[in-house]
Amino acid sequence: SFSVVLSEALRAAGLGSKVIIAQFLKGGVTQGPKGAINLCGNLEWIRPEFQACIPDHPPAGSSELSDKIQKKAITEVWDFCKQRLNDNKIEKIVLDEIGMAVALGFITEKDLISTLTNRPSSTDIILTGPSIPSQIMEMADQVTELRCS
Repeated sequence: SFSVVLSEALRAAGLGSKVIIAQFLKGGVTQGPKGAINLCGNLEWIRPEFQACIPDHPPAGSSELSDKIQKKAITEVWDFCKQRLNDNKIEKIVLDEIGMAVALGFITEKDLISTLTNRPSSTDIILTGPSIPSQIMEMADQVTELRCS
């Protein structure tokens, strides 16, 4: 579950590793890249800059403006993550609900695959959430997926 991943990220940051937790579908705190929370001096926790969480199955008839705001906010978080990976400034990154962000069309699978393929080999990737494409799942160092039956 996410609490295990959070604990692992905090422990790594407390031991001196640079860590990012990016939650793609969890809004409500209006963070965005400029408002990332810094914990332990080494952990950046970022959420999109919109007022609510996005459900796994958005209701029919959602507003076009709301969709654009969500898309922009999620893209900003994703761009922030890609920049940190490209700068080789982190040892661990948690991409929370990245599969749903792909499934809902906020991030392209091609972009995610390209980013993970070209990341520094020293950076651990942790993916969480449902709907993670199998090709992407194979690229991660750790995958956490809650399954209900």
